[in-house]
Amino acid sequence: MTSLFRTGDLAQLDPLIGADLRISVGGEQRRYIDLDAAATTSASAGVVRAVQEFLPWYSSVHRGAGAKSQYTSARYEQARETIVRFVGADPATHVGLFPRNTTEGLNQIAFRLGLTRDDIVVTTAVEHHANLLPWQRHAQVRVVDVDRSGTYDVAAVVAALDERPTPRVLAVSGASNVTGWMPDLAAIAAAARDRGVLVVVDGAQLVPHRPVDMAALGIDVLAWSGHKMFAPFGASGLVVDRRLLADGEPFLVGGGAVKAVSHEEVIWADTPDRDDAGTPNVVGVVALAAAAEELLAGGARNRLHEDLLVRALDDELATVPGLRRLGPTSGDRLPVAAFVIHGMPHGEVADRLSREHGIGVRSGCFCAHPYLSRLFGLTPSEVQQFHDDARVNRADRLPGAVRVSCSSATPLADVATLGEALRAITASRGDVLGRPAATAGRGR
Repeated sequence: MTSLFRTGDLAQLDPLIGADLRISVGGEQRRYIDLDAAATTSASAGVVRAVQEFLPWYSSVHRGAGAKSQYTSARYEQARETIVRFVGADPATHVGLFPRNTTEGLNQIAFRLGLTRDDIVVTTAVEHHANLLPWQRHAQVRVVDVDRSGTYDVAAVVAALDERPTPRVLAVSGASNVTGWMPDLAAIAAAARDRGVLVVVDGAQLVPHRPVDMAALGIDVLAWSGHKMFAPFGASGLVVDRRLLADGEPFLVGGGAVKAVSHEEVIWADTPDRDDAGTPNVVGVVALAAAAEELLAGGARNRLHEDLLVRALDDELATVPGLRRLGPTSGDRLPVAAFVIHGMPHGEVADRLSREHGIGVRSGCFCAHPYLSRLFGLTPSEVQQFHDDARVNRADRLPGAVRVSCSSATPLADVATLGEALRAITASRGDVLGRPAATAGRGR
């Protein structure tokens, strides 16, 4: 796989804004420990500097003759080139767009493909809702299921691709936002390409952690989020094969997306302007490009540090009484872990980590309900009960887990602090550690 994932030099990531933030915990001031990077990351100092240096020049894009407008337009197009290069795409065949987030990017491409209810999209049970709901809205989905460990193999994907009718699209996540597990993208994409099936990858979790080479992997479309890679300024990346955008109406219509308009006719602009209606978030785009350059430079060092974080998480969580991990705990993974603690509702664990230890984590189903249902081994009747409870807003009855997630900027010491906190919490609840795990999973 080394030929498919590029690495940069050993430059270090700039410190994160708020890394020294202090909060009140039990009446004393403590440094806030952020272990929710899979949801969002703070801005790096380098990204903030890039924004601050750009702000005096901020102006309209592609619509003004003044020096500020010309400079802003140049920076915007330069950023487009940067994100294409960042993910190893060929600028001759692929183009970069700037949706607000991965969800918007996947909705945009699902619309632009002109799918019908007769079309088949192969996706998997691992997916975040962002890589499931847009496809369900426009086409039929054929789901590759997972085994008891929460993973699937290439053979399962091949079997789904070979079913009839032949699918138009294969839509997969590069890494799970729940467990950090990564499928074999190279083999999966090759199987789809051999069958003439378009490959769309949700890179929201993968891109901030692993340098990706779209050309080598054979990916046609890749979407990812700036707010998960130290650029939380409202812009994200969508790199698309230009041919897919050559015809048809854009997802959003308005100024900038056209060559000519009358009350009877619209002449759409060429790619990428056609898919760039309205005044864009240039500040966010500048931030995204700065973060991309920073991650490219820090590739090798970041990977080594994240591997240490994975091992540290495994070691610490293994020492917590009553804790059950969800998903695989071996192989190449991102520094993400989901778990339940027997007899303790997931929300209570997350709340106590915050109130008593100043540690921020996530609890719930992480916008991946089908995947969590499988990881918990819920029966069809239990899934139906899940839906019935949600319908009447019985949040206290919904299943869920606790997720801790790190970035390349997470100190190893924070993982050790997490372990100490979880052991303290379980020690104080020793009377309930014998209760069934299903109680914790259901969140009751």
